[in-house]
Amino acid sequence: MTRTWSTVPTDEERYRPLYARVLGLRFVNPGGVLCFLFFEGAVALAVLLALAELVTWWAVLVLPAAVAAMVKLNDMVAEIVIRTAAQVPEQERDRFRRQMEPVVGRASVPSPAQALPGGVALAGDPTVRAARPADPPSDTERWPDPTRHDPYR
Repeated sequence: MTRTWSTVPTDEERYRPLYARVLGLRFVNPGGVLCFLFFEGAVALAVLLALAELVTWWAVLVLPAAVAAMVKLNDMVAEIVIRTAAQVPEQERDRFRRQMEPVVGRASVPSPAQALPGGVALAGDPTVRAARPADPPSDTERWPDPTRHDPYR
């Protein structure tokens, strides 16, 4: 019973692991190794805990069932998230993408002649990017001295 909104195509459904097919996972697509760890790993852990007499032998049945329930719950949460994201208008998605894009290499840097006090230009030195503004600070406003640690001066 394959649904049209499933993320796994019908042709690939028969190649999915038995664990994923039995649980009817539609949005979470674990591979073979992960399905092995989910089921056989949970059984092995339950057997080890039972042999160590930390739990009863019922844990051999309960622990794999609890892991399967959590995997199915994760699939249902993924379905809700995907459906909710599909309802967001395209305009909002574009605005969100623009806000979340990392801005790299777009800072405007003044030319060395404008950046240095008094308009002094350093010819041939491309490493100079910016210095203090051309206007000297007023008497009430002083530039902090990075080597000085006295905050009251």
